[in-house]
Amino acid sequence: MAAAGLGGGFLARAAECDAAALFDAAMEAHLKRCGTPGGSLAVVKDGRLVHAKGYGLADKAAGVKADADTLFRIASVSKPVTAVAVLQLVERGKLRLDTPVKDILTVEPFLEDGAKVDERLARVTVRHLLHHTAGWDRDKSGDPMFLSKLIAEQTGTKAPAAPDAILRYMAGRPLDFDPGERYAYSNLGYCALGRILEKLTGKPYEEYVRETILTPAGISRMRIGATRLSGRAEGESRYYLPGDGTCDSVFPDETAKVEWPYGGFYLEAMDAHGAWIASAVDLARFAAALSPGAKKPLLKPETVQLMEEPPAAPASRKPDGSTAARYYGCGWSVQPTPDRPGRNRAHNGSLPGTWAMLVTRDDGVSFAALFNQRVGDKRDGVAEQDLHKAVNAVTEWPIGDLFSAQ
Repeated sequence: MAAAGLGGGFLARAAECDAAALFDAAMEAHLKRCGTPGGSLAVVKDGRLVHAKGYGLADKAAGVKADADTLFRIASVSKPVTAVAVLQLVERGKLRLDTPVKDILTVEPFLEDGAKVDERLARVTVRHLLHHTAGWDRDKSGDPMFLSKLIAEQTGTKAPAAPDAILRYMAGRPLDFDPGERYAYSNLGYCALGRILEKLTGKPYEEYVRETILTPAGISRMRIGATRLSGRAEGESRYYLPGDGTCDSVFPDETAKVEWPYGGFYLEAMDAHGAWIASAVDLARFAAALSPGAKKPLLKPETVQLMEEPPAAPASRKPDGSTAARYYGCGWSVQPTPDRPGRNRAHNGSLPGTWAMLVTRDDGVSFAALFNQRVGDKRDGVAEQDLHKAVNAVTEWPIGDLFSAQ
């Protein structure tokens, strides 16, 4: 598919081969290094899709090859999508980032005997949620988004627990630190942002995002995924573990052990922070719609700048008070670009059976890479480094635009 829609004679073909060979080598090395069955890559240069290809298998048992249109769970790469939806409301004057969450959402805390509501919750703002500085630290108190069965049992709600029940449960528990004090990655915070979008727009989260982000960006197949294998979307990859892994299901009607990717967690409850499925080309379109010069930009340039700003001090600061080299903006990790001067926006996504990344560099290059297995060690991160090296090594970029062929 990398050659589709390209012309311009020998020089164009040579450039295409140069770039394609570099990208192929990086992707194939990751599959071999990690034993990952399959993956997909899309690369954008100055708003043009210049490479889109699948690697390995999307379904081992059926022998189905992965291609550029294969759908994968993108896990936490969902967060930039939610952040853009929130920032669009800011642009339209329907939301202020420093508004306390309590002024938007009415959540009745679930309090155990003798417990009291943490007064610091009243100080949590929308900006805190976007920057992961709201006060929840999953390394201290656990990640409630993976405790849906337990939360349903304790709150007396239908299992597995839906987002509203999870928010009620956490509203009755103390924060781990003062809002704004420091950064601590929080899936719960983005779950809350999804509910804020629903409250302010009067529409279900998925429907609203489809109308305001996906359709304008030319994305038609991206959707919220399903936990169970029976809910697998047409064209969606299977998901695999490095070894055999089964667990108890989060669904009370399933008594037999299930594969981790298909019942070890409740994907639907993770909608705004980790439940989208997409192709690499879908994510490339999303990135292109946020780049300078986009024909139909999702955000104004000044809002993109706001998206990349660091959180307020003291979060993400060095001992001398300066901003850390790597920090979390609004929905993106902002970080130095490996092996060259500059900075990029990036987000990784990780679930059992899934490894995903979306990177937007300051030199006009973006890439999305999706895989149907998570190794869970440093080998996953090497794939991003290898793709940066491949981009840096391209001497002639292909001409043409594969977006027109999609």
